Amino acid sequence: MSASLRAQKKPPVLTERPPFERIALLLQGGGALGAYQAGVYQALAEANLHPDWVAGISIGAINSALIAGNAPEHRVARLREFWETVSAPPKPNPFLPAALFAGIKLRNDGLHEAVNQARAFGTVLYGAPGFFTPRLVPPYLQKPGSDGALSFYDVSPLLATLERLVDFDRINSLETRFSVGATNVRTGNFIYFDNATHKIGPAHVMASGSLPPGFPATEIDGQNYWDGGLVSNTPLEWVLDSRPRQDTLAFQVDLWSATGDMPRNLTDSDVRQKEIRFSSRTRAATNDFKKAQMLRRATAKLLAALPADLKATPEAQLLAAEADEKVFNIVQLIYRSRVYEGSSKDFEFSRLTMEEHWASGYADAGRTLRYRQVLERPKGLDGVFVFDLAHPERK
Repeated sequence: MSASLRAQKKPPVLTERPPFERIALLLQGGGALGAYQAGVYQALAEANLHPDWVAGISIGAINSALIAGNAPEHRVARLREFWETVSAPPKPNPFLPAALFAGIKLRNDGLHEAVNQARAFGTVLYGAPGFFTPRLVPPYLQKPGSDGALSFYDVSPLLATLERLVDFDRINSLETRFSVGATNVRTGNFIYFDNATHKIGPAHVMASGSLPPGFPATEIDGQNYWDGGLVSNTPLEWVLDSRPRQDTLAFQVDLWSATGDMPRNLTDSDVRQKEIRFSSRTRAATNDFKKAQMLRRATAKLLAALPADLKATPEAQLLAAEADEKVFNIVQLIYRSRVYEGSSKDFEFSRLTMEEHWASGYADAGRTLRYRQVLERPKGLDGVFVFDLAHPERK
């Protein structure tokens, strides 16, 4: 465990399972920011909160596979092994001093931003170990239609990493429900590969993170798929709208904040447009779900009061198919980046930054779990409780 984690206050340990039929962990895409999700999961595991369903997009799909594809007692170790692998320092280069990748502490935000950009440039040049490597021949000189002509990086290292760290037989055993989202290149349609309906392999996880033009499309059963974040970067609706509905405690871990400040320069503008594009309007989707669930619960109560002859009408039966009285707690954990992270924060894979992201996730989840209402059944008319831990001190 890193020194930054040892300094954090540990989450409270639960002696009983929260009163919900299902615990779901929902992981958004965001590249190098995904170490935040690993820190969140470590806190949940230490609190004895083990998800029944793990769903993810892009880097969230990789983290989901590392969780669902390992026994509970090994999950944090596998997450740590993956993130330490991909954040290992790149090869020496005269244009990128080794000090840039060391665990140095930078007090000045301006200097820290410059160093982070240089570290991200190292990722552009060399890729990330165990994840992706640059192609020796540029795409413009490759045969049209080939993977090399359609992407800057080769992702075969990720295939080897997934095969080493993930037990896909365990995923397909349905011990834990598992879902990852991807985009069909030809149709533009969004699809979820779910172990309830598909036999999951490394390709399904890689498809969810095949973001062009960096990475090539992934072929599955004759169809090519790109990153699910091109259509929706969060699996929230997929899990909440699943049938049959169940009382659900959902931990929604977002890597992009939908809310933010007015940009001050072009770098800020680039960051802000990424945040808006990839946040997938999580709060709006949550609000829409609350309204729909209020209507479902109200419909269930009205139907219960109807006389038998009205209940038998086609209209009442149609409403009954949508009505229920289930309850949902949606716990939102949203990474809020530091001012020095810049527009390259999703591909800055240095060890120091990885540890910062991991520690932030661990701390945020620990603070959240210290609020008792997070784990209690909601009592409102809509049957939905949304908890969003704000961080006024972290801009």
